[in-house]
Amino acid sequence: MKIIKYIGLAIFLIGLTIFTGSIFTGDFSMTATEVDNYVKEQGFKSEVIASELKKAVVTDKPLNIIEFSSQARAAFEASNSHYDKLIAKYDAEKKWDKKGAQYQYKIFGKPHTLSFNLAKKAGSGFVKENTGLMWWLTFGLGIIGALLFILPNLILLGQPGIKNDGIYHQSATNRGWIAWLVLVYLVGFYLVLYFAADYVVNWTFILDPISKALNGGEASQWFVYGFLYCVIMVVMAVRMYIKYRHNKYQILRTTSVLFFQIVFAFLIPEIMTSLNMPGYDFKNAFPLDYDFFFEWNIKSLTESGAIGLFILVWGTILTLIIVPLMVYFFGKRWYCSWVCGCGGLAETLGDPYRQHSDKSLNAWKLERWVIHSVLLISIVMTVVTLYCYFSGAQSFLGINSQWIKDTYSFLIGAWFAGVIGTGFYPIFGNRVWCRFGCPLAAYLGLVQRFKSRFRITTNGGQCISCGNCSTYCEMGIDVRAYAQKGENIIRSSCVGCGVCSAVCPRGVLKLENDSEKGRINPTEILLGNDVNLMDLINQK
Repeated sequence: MKIIKYIGLAIFLIGLTIFTGSIFTGDFSMTATEVDNYVKEQGFKSEVIASELKKAVVTDKPLNIIEFSSQARAAFEASNSHYDKLIAKYDAEKKWDKKGAQYQYKIFGKPHTLSFNLAKKAGSGFVKENTGLMWWLTFGLGIIGALLFILPNLILLGQPGIKNDGIYHQSATNRGWIAWLVLVYLVGFYLVLYFAADYVVNWTFILDPISKALNGGEASQWFVYGFLYCVIMVVMAVRMYIKYRHNKYQILRTTSVLFFQIVFAFLIPEIMTSLNMPGYDFKNAFPLDYDFFFEWNIKSLTESGAIGLFILVWGTILTLIIVPLMVYFFGKRWYCSWVCGCGGLAETLGDPYRQHSDKSLNAWKLERWVIHSVLLISIVMTVVTLYCYFSGAQSFLGINSQWIKDTYSFLIGAWFAGVIGTGFYPIFGNRVWCRFGCPLAAYLGLVQRFKSRFRITTNGGQCISCGNCSTYCEMGIDVRAYAQKGENIIRSSCVGCGVCSAVCPRGVLKLENDSEKGRINPTEILLGNDVNLMDLINQK
């Protein structure tokens, strides 16, 4: 069986290498006529951009993507720089009308996004001309190799029960060199995706046929990310099905997050886009969907007719009514472990690293400060945004609306949720973002801590202090400490994944939604069937 796993690993690495290496293939150039048509299509009013682009991308020798992107970016920046100088000149001369007129010639957008759109038109070569073959050489080999590596576990695992033997003896799962290589690759992937998308335009060529079939348009970097997200979750879900095959709760939970990711987060938005509707993920709630109340989104939804108004109303009701109501009955697990895409990736791709979550008291203190600070900042940002939207002002109480939105999007939306939240799985555990950064998790946790029927009950009399529960708690909770004392676990950070219960050899832990007694006192000492120790002593 091991030989099959090694073959699978080799095939996976070949697919990954081809996928990564495809970035640097192909030729990129445009004719003068193509540049003029592009400028006209984009509606650029700049009288400089066409000449700058011709100098940059109209060449006798085709460029590689790095050369093309850097020169295209420079062209856009040169055009804007030209008008910035005129704006400054007319400002100094107090020629306000001329100064204001120059703004219409500026090209707004991030340089790498502008360069990406241009590269989509300029690209040629093997990848673009052989998309089907390239799909099989990248995604196909990756999927086949990963499954060959995973499937032998059906035979190797044998008896019922979750086997984690040797997890701290493997470089990949004990912060060894393999784990660090995975971290570097994941971080690099997110950095390129967020800040240099024009470099990976070849990846979008591979998925253009699928994108056109779903939404009628060519693939963007975000389509590549969404498709890759779903593929990884499906493949790693197979691993979850095998590993937790004797635990119905884990099987159902894994199936649920797969369904919501593939159908709600990926397919529905793409199909809505093909029907000229706003592409919306109906399961995303504010403040995780932090830009839901941004001016551009509100304007877009209100201008989209009945469906746009429905989305606006639905998003508000989901945040203010449905989310807290569901948490009251089922705890935050209904979202974080059954619905959320971030949680779904953490539970599938991140499952091999769950034992790395820091259980120290200092980590818990840091967690509470950071996650609630992010929640507070997201609320302040939204208040400022809505005030400025309805009042027409640029700032509120000295806070500039555009500044706080840009800062939050960059630091929290990109760096924390993406680069750190996922890239750091192999070293810091699979729920870094969920535990320390997600504002929706903080909101859900507050409701769960003070007003929810959900809790994990423990039976201290059965605990043998093996430590499995604490080791595999992805949220950094020292579950064993609660189990030894027979205390219910109602921590606001608990996502109810149920793995602590699944790995317990004695059945000490049980996930419950109490419907009769309401909230259980977390300090109450319990035995067996909720019999109080002090009552037994008094009876004697």
